[in-house]
Amino acid sequence: MRVLIVSQYFWPENFRVNDLCAELVCRGHTVTVLTGVPNYPEGRVFESYIKAPGDFTHYAGASVLRAPMIPRGRGSLRLIINYVSFVIGASFSGLTRLRDRDFDVIFVFEPSPVTVGLPAILIGKLKKVPVVFWALDLWPETLAAVGVVKSPRILGWVGHLVHFIYDRCALVLGQSQGFLQYIRRYCSNPSKVRYFPSWAEEVFSDSEVMPAPEASLRRDLFNIVFAGNIGEAQDMPALLEAAETLKAHQNIRWLIVGDGRKLEWLQAEVIQRGLQASVLLLGRHPVERMPSFYAHADALLVSLKRDPVFAMTIPGKVQSYLMTGVPLLGMLDGEGAAVIRNAGAGLTAGSGDSQGLAAAVLELMALPATARAEMGRRGRDYAQREFGRRQLIDRLEAMFFEVSTSYKATEISSIKQGGA
Repeated sequence: MRVLIVSQYFWPENFRVNDLCAELVCRGHTVTVLTGVPNYPEGRVFESYIKAPGDFTHYAGASVLRAPMIPRGRGSLRLIINYVSFVIGASFSGLTRLRDRDFDVIFVFEPSPVTVGLPAILIGKLKKVPVVFWALDLWPETLAAVGVVKSPRILGWVGHLVHFIYDRCALVLGQSQGFLQYIRRYCSNPSKVRYFPSWAEEVFSDSEVMPAPEASLRRDLFNIVFAGNIGEAQDMPALLEAAETLKAHQNIRWLIVGDGRKLEWLQAEVIQRGLQASVLLLGRHPVERMPSFYAHADALLVSLKRDPVFAMTIPGKVQSYLMTGVPLLGMLDGEGAAVIRNAGAGLTAGSGDSQGLAAAVLELMALPATARAEMGRRGRDYAQREFGRRQLIDRLEAMFFEVSTSYKATEISSIKQGGA
């Protein structure tokens, strides 16, 4: 098949869509990616891209088309400008630079914002190609949950936009079962909404890597690793409260790997609370290097703020964590916490419950090493069974064939009826 992937984020930024792109190419599909310039999460265009943009036009056998856009920068206003600029740049690039290319299906990768669907819909309409939309974030609900938008009127406008986008897609995929009820609110045809979770990336199953040199190798410490975006949704204040509660336990170390809009706040708070000895901020690193940081871990931490929307979310890192064979610590509600419990892969506290997280740390640390190893084994088995990469991409591939065949049949029928 000829697949066009539309994503505001793509390699060298670390997102699961990179893995999907490479796998589709390996399966013999012709893949084109329409994306922006790499600037996530720091908000500045990557230096390597500025120096040699020509080095970023192909990835794993796929053609990569970079649309002009304004980087994220800092602050809400700049973020809105970033979102709007991608819609304009990707729409223009899609209509001009892809005019001679044909596609069988368009796939939209949407961790946020939902507006990434607009250029895909425009291209699909003009080229008569079905669009499959993978919703990894809920709009407008997430905007309200993180406090970016508080006006009911603006949230209502965004809801109308979401309805417009979903109604023009052949399929809308939700990353959790809880997502489906919300997505259906914005779909005139609820039958096209389907459950499609993130898969466990196989790179994280490598247990033979050397521990990352950015952190000293200390087997006498109980190391808790948090990896990923450092933003509003991850509830960094509650995480630091747990670290502060356990400050007297000098054998507990928190390793935070990542970057995001709350990083500067986090750096300042670590100093202000005197946590420099126990909380290490190790920066952002390519996904290929993450197993070396996980090699330090006695536990892997995932957290989300308390909100009904986040309670329906399964953070993508959960699947990745499970594949490592390391026990999980969760400070989250709903489906994400249920995955950890159902897998028997670790311990959880409720969202925002810093004291509960601290207690879970002490409980996990007190377990025999054999018990923690068994938790990790159960987690890996669960990930392979429920979130296996091959089986999920098989399912996605089947959906591509389904919508492409159905769309072509509908087009042929319309032509025949018009001729009659």
